[in-house]
Amino acid sequence: MSTEVVDPDYPVTPVPAAARRGVVSISVVLIGFTVFAPTLMAGASIGAAFPFAEFLAVLAVGSLVLGVYVAAIGFLGARTGLTTVVMSRYTFGTAGSKVVSLLLGGTQVGWYGVAVGSIGQMTALAFGWEGRLAPALVMIAVSALMMLTALYGYEGMYWVSLISTPLILILAFWITGRAFAEVGGISGMFEIAPTTSMTWAAAVTTVVGTFASAGTQAANWTRFARRGRDAVLACGMGFVIGNGLMVFFGAVAALAFGEGDFTTLLLSMGMILWGLFFLFGNLWKSNADAAYAFGVAGAEIASSPRKGPFIVGGVVIGTILALLGVEGHLVGYLSWLGVLIPPLGGVLIGDWIARWRGGQPPLSTLTEKIRWQALVPYVLGAVTAYASSRYGLGIAPLNGIVLALGLAWLFSSRSRPRRDARG
Repeated sequence: MSTEVVDPDYPVTPVPAAARRGVVSISVVLIGFTVFAPTLMAGASIGAAFPFAEFLAVLAVGSLVLGVYVAAIGFLGARTGLTTVVMSRYTFGTAGSKVVSLLLGGTQVGWYGVAVGSIGQMTALAFGWEGRLAPALVMIAVSALMMLTALYGYEGMYWVSLISTPLILILAFWITGRAFAEVGGISGMFEIAPTTSMTWAAAVTTVVGTFASAGTQAANWTRFARRGRDAVLACGMGFVIGNGLMVFFGAVAALAFGEGDFTTLLLSMGMILWGLFFLFGNLWKSNADAAYAFGVAGAEIASSPRKGPFIVGGVVIGTILALLGVEGHLVGYLSWLGVLIPPLGGVLIGDWIARWRGGQPPLSTLTEKIRWQALVPYVLGAVTAYASSRYGLGIAPLNGIVLALGLAWLFSSRSRPRRDARG
């Protein structure tokens, strides 16, 4: 008699009460997730484009939008015990959810490639390698290590977080200290003129875009939380404090040294070898999280109880992207994430408020394949976010979230599930 292998991380079923964890454990994982080296790079690109006072305002607005949005998604994860992509079956339908899984899983594959490519680039600079073979072998080797951590699941990511998060924080504080010393303290920082240009709308969208995709999938980890308020607190720790600090550290260094490219910045500071050591430790954890995310997305698409095969497949694609140089397009990538991903979360939140606050039926009872009540708000929200970003109309991600949430609530309120009907 054969026995079906069940993944202990419950990729397509609710996390049972016995497997739930406290706020400290969830916070460790999320802080380890958001204390992410490419966020330093994004911060550097923003910081070089604004006077320090204006940058602080950009950071505050972007972090507030991201934090509130992610906390709402995290709360839903704790309440349902489900990953974001599995929750989307209720909202988008059993077939419509596959589109969500492809979009969210695909963006995480892209992030994975950015991180692996960054390690290869840094290693080549640190050791003066001219050819492409040695950096490529480094990328393949570190990618395999990250994949193994993701395959180990929540426990693997928890323990790597305890090691990797202090490493990148040491680097970040070190760079920031050097930056303030370079300009004569905080007063000197306020006097520096920007060396590049970027619109307010693009900058805020970039701050939100740093973790728009991952934040929309915060439920992947907060579903292990015992209570909704634990998930909200952990999301605040990770996505407001952790992510905000990383953007801040990168921006301060860029302003002080007049360099928006983070790798070139480390090289000019004479910190390339130390930077490589600390960045590797950090990217190991962050990429394990990304691999985990596209693994559960693949499991949802295939309705499989195992995420492992999809982690392996996504790692292969992400490594190929790294070998092709995807890390060189970071800011443009973040801008698109800030446009396309937040409206998805808005639809999930609006639909949950309209239909599911009193509880959700078993997944096996769902019959709708595609729900226009979710797809239409998402498309309109994404178009609105794109137009807002292109023409500088307000805060693009927030515009997309609010419109998608409001329309999803309106449409779903008029089509409540049958269990709420009389008789």
